[in-house]
Amino acid sequence: MKAIYIEQTGSPDVLKYGDMPKPEIAPGHALVKVEASGVNFIDTYHRSGLYKLPLPAILGSEGAGTVEGGTAFKKGDRVAWAMARGSYAEYALVPESY
Repeated sequence: MKAIYIEQTGSPDVLKYGDMPKPEIAPGHALVKVEASGVNFIDTYHRSGLYKLPLPAILGSEGAGTVEGGTAFKKGDRVAWAMARGSYAEYALVPESY
């Protein structure tokens, strides 16, 4: 899948666009096809290294889209989320409850 990610922290120049593995469904999570992604200050903090992340990392902490799989939602349900990283991609793995 295509995603915006970082392999190192730094200025906006470290942002990369390319192929990353599509997330696999995990217990307690929904696989969502991302249709919209928010841009937040926390995303810039992750990119700059102010808030540490394991690298490489797909950025984006909020989004909306259509459920592709999971247990708490039906395939095709539309959902929105915040504070679950990975929305700068075609697919995101999102906790089914907060």
